[in-house]
Amino acid sequence: YSSGFWGMLLTPVTLNVGGCVYSTSLSTLQRYPDSMLGAMFRGDLPTVRDAHGNYFIDRDGPLFRYILNFLRTSELTLPCDFKETELLRKEADFYQIEPLIQCLGDPKPHLPYPTDSYEEVVELSSTRKLSKYSNPVAVIITQLTITTKIHAMLESISCSFTKWNKHMMDTRDYQVSFTFGPCDHQQEVSLRVHLLDFISKSGFTIRNTRVHHMSERANENTVEHHWTFCRRARKVDE
Repeated sequence: YSSGFWGMLLTPVTLNVGGCVYSTSLSTLQRYPDSMLGAMFRGDLPTVRDAHGNYFIDRDGPLFRYILNFLRTSELTLPCDFKETELLRKEADFYQIEPLIQCLGDPKPHLPYPTDSYEEVVELSSTRKLSKYSNPVAVIITQLTITTKIHAMLESISCSFTKWNKHMMDTRDYQVSFTFGPCDHQQEVSLRVHLLDFISKSGFTIRNTRVHHMSERANENTVEHHWTFCRRARKVDE
């Protein structure tokens, strides 16, 4: 491809979605050619502009943030307290972004727990620092952290993962964390697979996952993956 072609794809495009203004690139909007946005910015669908010359789409403005971030990364990242999944599912269906529709999945009914039970929670996070200057991108440092109030789980992890370097620390709200690492990418993958399996076999199921990208320095990116596991437990009278 010529430099002119790439320049056109990277040219900023400004959209007004329901009153919210977003700037992105043409290549991002065309990430999924079969989507409505792909067809719209390929010229197959008519476009409308507002008084300032921005492309106008009469849809939910705030929710378009998650649509656009998915187009940028091909990963769905939602806040832990996100409560508009059904609305986002409708937006994904409108834009016809099939991979996002699959990520959101089918709505699952929430069944209330009996009053004599509660949820136990385990959080697992993976932090990777990546070099922007390496090609392909090289992992500089990675570490995994387990956080929970369940001391029996922490004791089990302490006994079961003796070959990995780790340290324990108290964190917020009487929770305790084990942090493993730093380690290289292959060690992190091996450890993560073992931890996910260990937690699942302890009766926990994944409640949600999320990914967070951030730039700490000019030459580094940090990628954080988070998994939240839950299981039901019976209340014990003290």
